[in-house]
Amino acid sequence: MERKPIKRNENLVPISREHHATLLFCWKLRQGVKKEISLDRIARYVKSFYDDHMLAHFRTEEQYLFTDHSDPKILKGLKDHLDILSQVDYILTSDMGDYENILHLADTVDKHTRYEERELFPHLEKKFNHNELIKIGLSLHREEHTAKEEYDDEFWSTKNNSK
Repeated sequence: MERKPIKRNENLVPISREHHATLLFCWKLRQGVKKEISLDRIARYVKSFYDDHMLAHFRTEEQYLFTDHSDPKILKGLKDHLDILSQVDYILTSDMGDYENILHLADTVDKHTRYEERELFPHLEKKFNHNELIKIGLSLHREEHTAKEEYDDEFWSTKNNSK
């Protein structure tokens, strides 16, 4: 069954657009493992993505969207964030990391991103009233949301096969 593109409320588009970059992050991690790129190179990329995108993205979601801590769907999103941050921390601080940890992070981030897009955001679009969505949208549009990534070691590329 083919999935139709999700029609996102215009006020949530800036943050939803970042999810494309996040799914690309997961693909890049998987490519690195597939090509047996050194764990150090992959970990440097994880750190760069974490510093430049992931942390700010999570903070924005938590500040504007994940405000009702009695909502089970929101609590799942928050729990996912903690799990992902814990996995990133392990990859960045452990000298015992391996490809399995990288793949687990890619799978967790992928699953979480798809959960937000397919379940949580549609839920929030119904949960927030029109004025709340506009207020959120104005806040999101004031902040810089970019999916553009500038990383100089494209280990995932077929041009860059050195390990």
